[in-house]
Amino acid sequence: MGIVTPGIVPATTLLAEPVPAWLDRWTAFAAELSFSDLPEAAIDRARLVLLDSLGVIAAGMREPECRALAERLAARRRGEAPAIGSGLSLDPRDAALVNGAAGTTLELDEGNQYARGHPAIHVVPAILAVAQETGASGADLIAALVLGYEIGARIGIASKLRVTMHPHGTWGTVGAALAVARLHGADAGMIGRAIGLASSFGLSTSRRTMLEGATVRNTYAGLSNQLGLTAWDLAASGFLPERDGIGVVYGGILADDFSAEAMVEDLGTRWEIARNYFKRHAACRYTHGALDALAQIRREAGPLDPDSVRSVEVATYVWAAQLDHPAPETMLAAKFSLPFALAAALVRGEANTDAFRDEARADRRILSLARRVMVQEDPAMTAQLPGLRPAKVTLTLADGRKLSAQALTNRGDTEDPYSADDVREKFRALAGPVWGAERSEAIVAAVAGIDQAEGVGALLALVS
Repeated sequence: MGIVTPGIVPATTLLAEPVPAWLDRWTAFAAELSFSDLPEAAIDRARLVLLDSLGVIAAGMREPECRALAERLAARRRGEAPAIGSGLSLDPRDAALVNGAAGTTLELDEGNQYARGHPAIHVVPAILAVAQETGASGADLIAALVLGYEIGARIGIASKLRVTMHPHGTWGTVGAALAVARLHGADAGMIGRAIGLASSFGLSTSRRTMLEGATVRNTYAGLSNQLGLTAWDLAASGFLPERDGIGVVYGGILADDFSAEAMVEDLGTRWEIARNYFKRHAACRYTHGALDALAQIRREAGPLDPDSVRSVEVATYVWAAQLDHPAPETMLAAKFSLPFALAAALVRGEANTDAFRDEARADRRILSLARRVMVQEDPAMTAQLPGLRPAKVTLTLADGRKLSAQALTNRGDTEDPYSADDVREKFRALAGPVWGAERSEAIVAAVAGIDQAEGVGALLALVS
């Protein structure tokens, strides 16, 4: 008896489908790759990504809910994995959760524009949680980071997440699982099993959380790291994934239009971690083009009295234009408000971490100015995604003058990158209040030489 209901495929047909060729190629690639196979560009960027991630996690750990979570988990059970910057040691799964959550709290974690997400913060907490128990060397750590980043980013590139979903907590889980499997010395078969299991663990992430300022959104990356560890435990225990979990989940469940070709295009020659971006504005990346354009206006026009700004007009791409709410109620919501971010930068001079805290959100000058910001999508700018992230900002002053500037890319993108010194400066600014200048410099040095280290214990001791 056949199936007549549209869209339902008989089991005999489904089960006759072969394992996709890209998956066999990927698992063999991940199992066989050695640190010496990595180009210097990927290694250099991986070191910077690791340093940057440590800084944003440590700074985020100072936020009340992250500190409270770390203390709550420590009271329940201790371990040897550090909750970075807290002085607490946790069970590896708990450390992966809290470090991932802390790393997204300040909206300063790195990302990949082509993947349309943040690969590193879904991998770094997982590998730091298990590196010591697996006896990993520094080179092992870097190789696992590069591989986990690569597969997560490529899934993001190969598919289109549903527009109602937030990218945190989705394909990053697969990246975490692969990195953990790699640190455990898994062969190609076990790597395939781990990432196949992890493909079923994507969260039901709501995009509205970022607009509302619901901080459950900050837990998505932490849960992905934790689930990456769980995927390995399940794989090692004999649990089995579906044959093509990644293709099925990202081809029609969480996402659509999965491209198997994109998973292996230039595999081993084009490294996603080497074309990432770093962030300096402590806000959603969609605000960065407008913030960069505003900075250009300020450089060219000189000091501006915010009270003299009659209106601010912003033309930009669709995802930035969506962030139009001028009166955010939480720090997270403020980071996803283009009017507030611009107003805070005008009044306070920059969109740093303090520009979105309670004091800034209670500032009547900022709130008044935010209500005078008008945001409009420009379809021509939307059409330039994902390669460009354009924004045009026009200030109209009380004396009638109009000041305007346009940014095509975000500062820090591959096309307009921050230097290595810029990234280290950002780390020092975030790490100094947590560890002090001397210890922060020791961390910078330890990460710079991590691939020469026989183990990761010294680094973990520094960042605890």
